[in-house]
Amino acid sequence: QVQLVESGGGLVQAGGSLRLSCAASGRSFSSYALGWFRQAPGKEREFVASITWDGRGARYADSNQGRFTISRDNAKNTVDLQMNSLKPEDTAVYYCAAGDPWGFSLPREVNYWGQGTQVTVSS
Repeated sequence: QVQLVESGGGLVQAGGSLRLSCAASGRSFSSYALGWFRQAPGKEREFVASITWDGRGARYADSNQGRFTISRDNAKNTVDLQMNSLKPEDTAVYYCAAGDPWGFSLPREVNYWGQGTQVTVSS
């Protein structure tokens, strides 16, 4: 079992930055890829980014390529998402996820979910 707890969400103006963090606990945490999805009101949950179990490979959704950076620290059991140049369309609840060791981009590839943290970008 892996538990995931997100932090760092909030309200920011368009063009600003936020850093989300996810603290993980439980056995075999380091054997999972970690990542982020988001869900806006009335929309399906969508992939944001994931990073492999060893931190050597990352995937990003096309919509945030070049603006978002994912990183993990297995010694601290954390995964972070640095979000720059934020846009109003980035507004959503952001969920931390753990799944397939080599990364994921689909919800069905995720084994564990966090509770989510709200990110609101004002125009």
